[in-house]
Amino acid sequence: MRHRKAGNKLGRNTSHRRALLRNLVTSILVEDRVETTLAKAKAVRPLVEKMITLGKKGDVHSRRQALAFLMTDDSVTRLFATVAPRYGDRQGGYLRIVKAGFRQGDGGEKAIIELLGAEKELGAKQQKREDLKAKKREELQKQLAEQGGDENSEAA
Repeated sequence: MRHRKAGNKLGRNTSHRRALLRNLVTSILVEDRVETTLAKAKAVRPLVEKMITLGKKGDVHSRRQALAFLMTDDSVTRLFATVAPRYGDRQGGYLRIVKAGFRQGDGGEKAIIELLGAEKELGAKQQKREDLKAKKREELQKQLAEQGGDENSEAA
């Protein structure tokens, strides 16, 4: 019987599961949005919320606890500098899990887990990417026009 045995095993042994969840928490804090399976999203939610609560405390002990759990120093810096201040007046519920259909290969249920209020930042990142693509496209068109002009002058 599984009485009083909380938490999903996710088909992994303890060390593998811990590493997986640490990586997911780090990715969510750095990227603001991650696509994964529904079971993993539900398993990682309380861990991300605990990290944000540590970030809201902001003292040295909390920073050391976050450093012990998260995989990179950059993620800890981002947690304390940008992510946690976003939720200063909020008492929890920092994440949104959205079901995203089924995976093509094995039919696993996908989900997108994202931080609330990250839409502005993600929109800015997407706009920046689109601007870079447009700039590269213009440069390529200029190069093609120059090459086309060179070929016409050589032929004459």
